[in-house]
Amino acid sequence: MPNTTLFDAFPLGTMPLPNRIVMAPMTRCRTTQPGDVPNALMATYYAQRASAGLIVSEATQISRQGQGYSFTPGIHTPEQIAGWRLVTDAVHQASGRIFLQLWHVGRMSHACFHDGQPPAAPSALAPDAQVWVVGGDGVGRMVDCPVPRALSIGEIAAIVGDFRQAAVNAIAAGFDGVEIHGANGYLIDQFLRSTANRRTDAYGGSIAGRCRFLKEVASAVTEAIGAQRVGVRLSPYITARNMHCPEIIPAILHAAGELERLGIAYIHLSEADWDDAPQVPDSFRLELRRAFGGTLIVAGRYDRSRAQAVLATGLADLVAFGRPFIANPDLPARLANGWPLADFDPATLFGGDARGYADFQPHSAVFPQ
Repeated sequence: MPNTTLFDAFPLGTMPLPNRIVMAPMTRCRTTQPGDVPNALMATYYAQRASAGLIVSEATQISRQGQGYSFTPGIHTPEQIAGWRLVTDAVHQASGRIFLQLWHVGRMSHACFHDGQPPAAPSALAPDAQVWVVGGDGVGRMVDCPVPRALSIGEIAAIVGDFRQAAVNAIAAGFDGVEIHGANGYLIDQFLRSTANRRTDAYGGSIAGRCRFLKEVASAVTEAIGAQRVGVRLSPYITARNMHCPEIIPAILHAAGELERLGIAYIHLSEADWDDAPQVPDSFRLELRRAFGGTLIVAGRYDRSRAQAVLATGLADLVAFGRPFIANPDLPARLANGWPLADFDPATLFGGDARGYADFQPHSAVFPQ
Protein backbone atom coordinates (compact mmCIF):
# COMPACT_ATOMS: atom_id res chain seq x y z
CA MET A 1 0.00 0.00 0.00
CA PRO A 2 2.66 2.56 -1.05
CA ASN A 3 0.20 5.46 -1.37
CA THR A 4 -1.76 4.80 1.82
CA THR A 5 -1.81 7.63 4.35
CA LEU A 6 -3.07 8.04 7.90
CA PHE A 7 -5.79 10.31 6.57
CA ASP A 8 -7.39 7.88 4.13
CA ALA A 9 -10.79 6.37 4.88
CA PHE A 10 -10.90 2.71 5.86
CA PRO A 11 -13.72 0.12 6.10
CA LEU A 12 -13.53 -1.61 9.51
CA GLY A 13 -15.88 -4.52 9.01
CA THR A 14 -19.17 -2.86 8.10
CA MET A 15 -18.21 0.45 9.76
CA PRO A 16 -16.53 3.11 7.60
CA LEU A 17 -13.77 5.08 9.31
CA PRO A 18 -12.89 8.59 8.06
CA ASN A 19 -9.16 8.07 8.73
CA ARG A 20 -6.72 5.39 9.89
CA ILE A 21 -5.93 7.03 13.24
CA VAL A 22 -7.10 5.15 16.34
CA MET A 23 -7.23 6.57 19.85
CA ALA A 24 -5.62 3.85 21.97
CA PRO A 25 -7.14 2.75 25.30
CA MET A 26 -5.73 4.73 28.25
CA THR A 27 -6.59 4.34 31.92
CA ARG A 28 -7.51 7.73 33.42
CA CYS A 29 -9.51 6.86 36.58
CA ARG A 30 -12.16 9.61 36.43
CA THR A 31 -15.30 7.61 37.35
CA THR A 32 -17.93 8.67 39.87
CA GLN A 33 -17.77 6.94 43.25
CA PRO A 34 -19.08 4.76 44.69
CA GLY A 35 -19.72 2.27 41.92
CA ASP A 36 -17.03 3.12 39.32
CA VAL A 37 -19.65 4.84 37.15
CA PRO A 38 -18.77 6.69 33.92
CA ASN A 39 -19.95 10.30 33.98
CA ALA A 40 -20.46 13.55 32.09
CA LEU A 41 -16.81 14.56 32.46
CA MET A 42 -15.76 11.37 30.70
CA ALA A 43 -18.35 12.04 27.99
CA THR A 44 -16.76 15.44 27.37
CA TYR A 45 -13.26 13.93 27.24
CA TYR A 46 -14.15 11.27 24.67
CA ALA A 47 -16.31 13.58 22.54
CA GLN A 48 -13.41 16.04 22.30
CA ARG A 49 -11.40 13.28 20.60
CA ALA A 50 -14.13 12.04 18.24
CA SER A 51 -12.18 13.02 15.11
CA ALA A 52 -10.16 9.82 15.54
CA GLY A 53 -11.10 7.21 12.98
CA LEU A 54 -11.90 4.96 15.94
CA ILE A 55 -11.77 5.44 19.71
CA VAL A 56 -11.02 2.43 21.89
CA SER A 57 -12.14 3.24 25.42
CA GLU A 58 -10.08 2.86 28.55
CA ALA A 59 -10.00 -0.69 29.91
CA THR A 60 -13.30 -1.51 31.60
CA GLN A 61 -13.80 -4.32 34.08
CA ILE A 62 -16.34 -6.96 33.14
CA SER A 63 -17.12 -7.79 36.77
CA ARG A 64 -16.21 -6.76 40.28
CA GLN A 65 -13.68 -9.59 40.30
CA GLY A 66 -12.05 -8.14 37.20
CA GLN A 67 -10.96 -4.87 38.85
CA GLY A 68 -7.35 -4.11 39.73
CA TYR A 69 -7.08 -0.31 39.99
CA SER A 70 -9.10 2.33 41.82
CA PHE A 71 -11.71 4.41 39.98
CA THR A 72 -11.56 2.42 36.73
CA PRO A 73 -14.97 1.99 35.06
CA GLY A 74 -17.10 -1.12 34.90
CA ILE A 75 -19.75 -2.41 32.51
CA HIS A 76 -21.56 -4.83 34.83
CA THR A 77 -24.14 -2.70 36.68
CA PRO A 78 -27.16 -0.74 35.40
CA GLU A 79 -25.57 2.49 36.66
CA GLN A 80 -22.38 1.82 34.73
CA ILE A 81 -24.30 1.02 31.55
CA ALA A 82 -26.26 4.27 31.90
CA GLY A 83 -23.04 6.20 32.54
CA TRP A 84 -21.41 4.80 29.43
CA ARG A 85 -24.51 5.79 27.44
CA LEU A 86 -23.61 9.42 28.23
CA VAL A 87 -20.21 8.79 26.63
CA THR A 88 -21.39 6.99 23.51
CA ASP A 89 -24.15 9.53 22.88
CA ALA A 90 -21.64 12.37 23.12
CA VAL A 91 -19.15 10.65 20.80
CA HIS A 92 -21.81 9.82 18.23
CA GLN A 93 -23.19 13.37 18.35
CA ALA A 94 -19.66 14.49 17.49
CA SER A 95 -19.66 12.05 14.53
CA GLY A 96 -17.27 9.63 16.21
CA ARG A 97 -17.04 5.86 16.54
CA ILE A 98 -16.15 4.06 19.78
CA PHE A 99 -15.41 0.49 20.95
CA LEU A 100 -15.36 -0.52 24.62
CA GLN A 101 -12.29 -2.40 25.84
CA LEU A 102 -13.34 -5.38 27.99
CA TRP A 103 -10.96 -6.12 30.88
CA HIS A 104 -10.29 -8.68 33.56
CA VAL A 105 -6.99 -7.96 35.31
CA GLY A 106 -6.44 -11.41 36.85
CA ARG A 107 -3.44 -11.31 39.18
CA MET A 108 -2.79 -7.61 38.46
CA SER A 109 -4.91 -6.62 41.43
CA HIS A 110 -5.00 -6.29 45.22
CA ALA A 111 -6.98 -7.85 48.06
CA CYS A 112 -8.72 -4.52 48.74
CA PHE A 113 -10.83 -5.09 45.60
CA HIS A 114 -11.80 -8.62 46.66
CA ASP A 115 -13.04 -8.29 50.25
CA GLY A 116 -9.58 -9.04 51.59
CA GLN A 117 -9.09 -12.21 49.53
CA PRO A 118 -6.34 -12.78 46.95
CA PRO A 119 -7.08 -11.92 43.32
CA ALA A 120 -7.76 -14.76 40.88
CA ALA A 121 -5.40 -15.95 38.15
CA PRO A 122 -4.55 -19.02 36.05
CA SER A 123 -1.93 -20.08 38.61
CA ALA A 124 -0.79 -18.97 42.07
CA LEU A 125 2.19 -16.99 40.74
CA ALA A 126 2.81 -13.36 41.74
CA PRO A 127 3.41 -10.84 38.93
CA ASP A 128 6.15 -8.76 40.63
CA ALA A 129 4.14 -5.65 39.81
CA GLN A 130 2.11 -2.88 41.37
CA VAL A 131 -1.38 -1.42 40.93
CA TRP A 132 -2.79 2.03 41.74
CA VAL A 133 -4.99 2.02 44.84
CA VAL A 134 -6.71 4.99 46.49
CA GLY A 135 -6.61 4.69 50.26
CA GLY A 136 -9.00 5.88 52.93
CA ASP A 137 -7.24 9.24 52.89
CA GLY A 138 -8.24 9.72 49.24
CA VAL A 139 -4.65 9.52 48.01
CA GLY A 140 -3.68 7.10 45.23
CA ARG A 141 -0.54 5.00 45.69
CA MET A 142 1.18 2.16 43.87
CA VAL A 143 0.95 -1.05 45.95
CA ASP A 144 2.43 -4.50 45.42
CA CYS A 145 0.27 -7.23 43.92
CA PRO A 146 -0.04 -10.27 46.23
CA VAL A 147 0.25 -13.92 45.28
CA PRO A 148 -3.07 -14.77 43.57
CA ARG A 149 -5.16 -17.91 43.88
CA ALA A 150 -5.64 -20.30 40.97
CA LEU A 151 -9.04 -20.30 39.26
CA SER A 152 -11.14 -23.46 39.23
CA ILE A 153 -12.55 -24.83 35.98
CA GLY A 154 -16.01 -23.66 37.01
CA GLU A 155 -14.76 -20.15 37.71
CA ILE A 156 -13.12 -19.98 34.28
CA ALA A 157 -16.45 -20.82 32.64
CA ALA A 158 -18.13 -18.10 34.73
CA ILE A 159 -15.58 -15.52 33.59
CA VAL A 160 -16.21 -16.45 29.95
CA GLY A 161 -19.86 -15.74 30.70
CA ASP A 162 -18.92 -12.40 32.26
CA PHE A 163 -17.09 -11.39 29.08
CA ARG A 164 -20.15 -12.33 27.03
CA GLN A 165 -22.52 -10.37 29.23
CA ALA A 166 -20.19 -7.37 29.30
CA ALA A 167 -20.23 -7.31 25.48
CA VAL A 168 -24.03 -7.40 25.48
CA ASN A 169 -24.03 -4.58 28.05
CA ALA A 170 -21.63 -2.56 25.89
CA ILE A 171 -23.95 -2.73 22.90
CA ALA A 172 -26.85 -1.75 25.18
CA ALA A 173 -24.75 1.24 26.27
CA GLY A 174 -24.42 2.36 22.65
CA PHE A 175 -20.90 1.21 21.76
CA ASP A 176 -20.15 0.34 18.14
CA GLY A 177 -18.25 -2.75 19.24
CA VAL A 178 -15.86 -4.14 21.84
CA GLU A 179 -12.15 -4.87 22.12
CA ILE A 180 -11.20 -7.89 24.25
CA HIS A 181 -8.11 -7.01 26.30
CA GLY A 182 -5.72 -9.93 25.83
CA ALA A 183 -2.51 -7.95 26.36
CA ASN A 184 -0.13 -6.32 28.84
CA GLY A 185 -0.07 -8.96 31.53
CA TYR A 186 -3.78 -9.10 32.36
CA LEU A 187 -5.91 -12.23 32.70
CA ILE A 188 -6.09 -13.45 29.09
CA ASP A 189 -2.39 -12.70 28.58
CA GLN A 190 -1.67 -14.60 31.80
CA PHE A 191 -3.35 -17.68 30.36
CA LEU A 192 -1.31 -17.34 27.15
CA ARG A 193 2.11 -17.39 28.84
CA SER A 194 3.95 -20.26 30.50
CA THR A 195 5.46 -17.82 33.01
CA ALA A 196 1.99 -17.09 34.42
CA ASN A 197 0.14 -20.29 33.53
CA ARG A 198 1.41 -23.53 35.09
CA ARG A 199 -1.89 -25.37 34.82
CA THR A 200 -1.95 -29.05 33.93
CA ASP A 201 -5.61 -29.18 32.89
CA ALA A 202 -7.23 -28.22 29.57
CA TYR A 203 -6.32 -24.53 30.07
CA GLY A 204 -2.57 -25.04 30.39
CA GLY A 205 0.39 -27.07 29.21
CA SER A 206 0.45 -26.91 25.43
CA ILE A 207 0.13 -23.77 23.33
CA ALA A 208 -3.38 -24.85 22.33
CA GLY A 209 -4.26 -25.32 25.99
CA ARG A 210 -2.96 -21.90 27.00
CA CYS A 211 -4.89 -20.31 24.09
CA ARG A 212 -8.13 -22.06 25.02
CA PHE A 213 -9.38 -19.35 27.38
CA LEU A 214 -8.93 -16.59 24.77
CA LYS A 215 -10.63 -18.77 22.16
CA GLU A 216 -13.62 -19.39 24.46
CA VAL A 217 -13.93 -15.72 25.39
CA ALA A 218 -13.73 -14.57 21.76
CA SER A 219 -16.24 -17.24 20.70
CA ALA A 220 -18.72 -16.22 23.39
CA VAL A 221 -18.43 -12.52 22.56
CA THR A 222 -18.73 -12.96 18.79
CA GLU A 223 -21.76 -15.22 19.22
CA ALA A 224 -23.38 -12.59 21.41
CA ILE A 225 -22.82 -9.41 19.36
CA GLY A 226 -21.42 -10.48 15.96
CA ALA A 227 -17.83 -11.00 14.87
CA GLN A 228 -17.54 -7.70 12.99
CA ARG A 229 -18.12 -5.83 16.25
CA VAL A 230 -15.20 -7.53 17.98
CA GLY A 231 -11.47 -6.82 18.19
CA VAL A 232 -8.73 -8.37 20.34
CA ARG A 233 -5.65 -6.67 21.77
CA LEU A 234 -2.44 -8.72 22.08
CA SER A 235 1.12 -7.86 23.18
CA PRO A 236 3.61 -10.45 21.89
CA TYR A 237 6.81 -8.53 22.67
CA ILE A 238 5.94 -7.03 26.06
CA THR A 239 7.64 -8.89 28.91
CA ALA A 240 7.04 -6.71 32.01
CA ARG A 241 5.23 -8.10 35.06
CA ASN A 242 7.06 -11.45 34.91
CA MET A 243 5.50 -12.15 31.51
CA HIS A 244 8.56 -13.23 29.51
CA CYS A 245 7.60 -16.49 27.81
CA PRO A 246 9.79 -18.34 25.30
CA GLU A 247 6.70 -19.64 23.48
CA ILE A 248 4.67 -16.43 23.31
CA ILE A 249 5.24 -15.77 19.58
CA PRO A 250 3.99 -19.20 18.43
CA ALA A 251 1.16 -18.85 20.97
CA ILE A 252 0.13 -15.47 19.53
CA LEU A 253 0.25 -16.85 15.97
CA HIS A 254 -1.83 -19.87 17.04
CA ALA A 255 -4.34 -17.52 18.68
CA ALA A 256 -4.42 -15.36 15.54
CA GLY A 257 -5.42 -18.40 13.50
CA GLU A 258 -8.26 -19.13 15.91
CA LEU A 259 -9.41 -15.51 15.74
CA GLU A 260 -9.28 -15.67 11.93
CA ARG A 261 -11.65 -18.64 12.00
CA LEU A 262 -14.04 -16.65 14.19
CA GLY A 263 -13.94 -13.77 11.69
CA ILE A 264 -13.33 -10.97 14.18
CA ALA A 265 -12.89 -7.43 12.88
CA TYR A 266 -9.34 -6.75 14.03
CA ILE A 267 -6.26 -7.61 16.06
CA HIS A 268 -4.67 -4.69 17.92
CA LEU A 269 -0.95 -5.09 18.69
CA SER A 270 0.27 -3.35 21.83
CA GLU A 271 3.96 -2.85 21.14
CA ALA A 272 6.55 -1.94 23.77
CA ASP A 273 6.85 1.85 24.04
CA TRP A 274 9.76 2.48 26.42
CA ASP A 275 13.40 3.35 25.62
CA ASP A 276 15.45 0.37 24.42
CA ALA A 277 12.30 -1.73 24.08
CA PRO A 278 12.42 -4.74 21.76
CA GLN A 279 11.41 -3.94 18.20
CA VAL A 280 8.70 -5.93 16.47
CA PRO A 281 10.43 -7.64 13.52
CA ASP A 282 8.88 -7.57 10.08
CA SER A 283 9.14 -11.35 10.02
CA PHE A 284 6.58 -11.55 12.82
CA ARG A 285 4.34 -9.00 11.13
CA LEU A 286 4.43 -11.09 7.95
CA GLU A 287 3.56 -14.27 9.84
CA LEU A 288 0.72 -12.50 11.61
CA ARG A 289 -0.63 -11.16 8.32
CA ARG A 290 -0.58 -14.70 6.92
CA ALA A 291 -2.36 -16.10 9.99
CA PHE A 292 -4.99 -13.36 10.25
CA GLY A 293 -6.75 -11.79 7.29
CA GLY A 294 -8.68 -9.12 9.19
CA THR A 295 -7.66 -5.59 10.06
CA LEU A 296 -4.37 -5.09 11.95
CA ILE A 297 -3.92 -2.12 14.30
CA VAL A 298 -0.51 -1.25 15.76
CA ALA A 299 0.22 0.91 18.81
CA GLY A 300 3.45 1.90 20.52
CA ARG A 301 5.18 5.28 20.39
CA TYR A 302 4.25 5.93 16.77
CA ASP A 303 4.62 9.41 15.31
CA ARG A 304 3.43 10.50 11.88
CA SER A 305 6.60 9.31 10.13
CA ARG A 306 6.70 5.85 11.73
CA ALA A 307 2.95 5.45 11.23
CA GLN A 308 3.20 6.24 7.53
CA ALA A 309 6.11 3.83 7.18
CA VAL A 310 4.28 0.86 8.71
CA LEU A 311 1.16 1.58 6.63
CA ALA A 312 3.30 1.67 3.48
CA THR A 313 4.54 -1.87 4.15
CA GLY A 314 0.99 -3.20 4.12
CA LEU A 315 1.69 -4.94 7.45
CA ALA A 316 -0.72 -2.68 9.36
CA ASP A 317 -3.99 -1.06 8.38
CA LEU A 318 -4.56 1.38 11.24
CA VAL A 319 -2.24 3.07 13.76
CA ALA A 320 -3.24 3.78 17.36
CA PHE A 321 -1.91 6.76 19.31
CA GLY A 322 -2.14 6.95 23.09
CA ARG A 323 -0.25 9.69 24.94
CA PRO A 324 -0.42 12.20 22.05
CA PHE A 325 -4.22 12.19 22.36
CA ILE A 326 -4.06 13.27 26.02
CA ALA A 327 -3.12 16.91 25.41
CA ASN A 328 -4.16 17.03 21.73
CA PRO A 329 -7.88 16.29 21.39
CA ASP A 330 -7.66 17.26 17.71
CA LEU A 331 -4.68 14.98 17.05
CA PRO A 332 -5.73 13.96 13.49
CA ALA A 333 -5.84 17.62 12.42
CA ARG A 334 -2.51 18.35 14.09
CA LEU A 335 -0.87 15.41 12.33
CA ALA A 336 -2.42 16.30 8.98
CA ASN A 337 -1.31 19.94 9.15
CA GLY A 338 2.03 19.50 10.85
CA TRP A 339 0.92 21.58 13.83
CA PRO A 340 2.97 21.23 17.03
CA LEU A 341 1.79 18.84 19.73
CA ALA A 342 1.02 20.02 23.26
CA ASP A 343 2.44 18.23 26.30
CA PHE A 344 0.57 16.74 29.25
CA ASP A 345 1.33 16.78 32.97
CA PRO A 346 2.06 13.23 34.23
CA ALA A 347 0.71 14.21 37.67
CA THR A 348 -2.81 14.47 36.18
CA LEU A 349 -2.91 11.10 34.44
CA PHE A 350 -4.80 9.15 37.12
CA GLY A 351 -7.73 10.47 39.11
CA GLY A 352 -8.68 14.08 39.70
CA ASP A 353 -10.97 16.45 37.83
CA ALA A 354 -11.00 18.10 34.40
CA ARG A 355 -7.48 19.48 34.83
CA GLY A 356 -5.09 17.60 32.58
CA TYR A 357 -8.04 15.62 31.25
CA ALA A 358 -10.80 17.57 29.52
CA ASP A 359 -9.33 21.09 29.61
CA PHE A 360 -7.01 20.83 26.56
CA GLN A 361 -7.95 23.00 23.61
CA PRO A 362 -7.79 22.20 19.89
CA HIS A 363 -5.09 23.98 17.89
CA SER A 364 -7.68 26.21 16.19
CA ALA A 365 -8.78 27.56 19.57
CA VAL A 366 -5.22 28.27 20.75
CA PHE A 367 -4.08 29.72 17.43
CA PRO A 368 -7.17 31.09 15.64
CA GLN A 369 -6.73 31.79 11.96
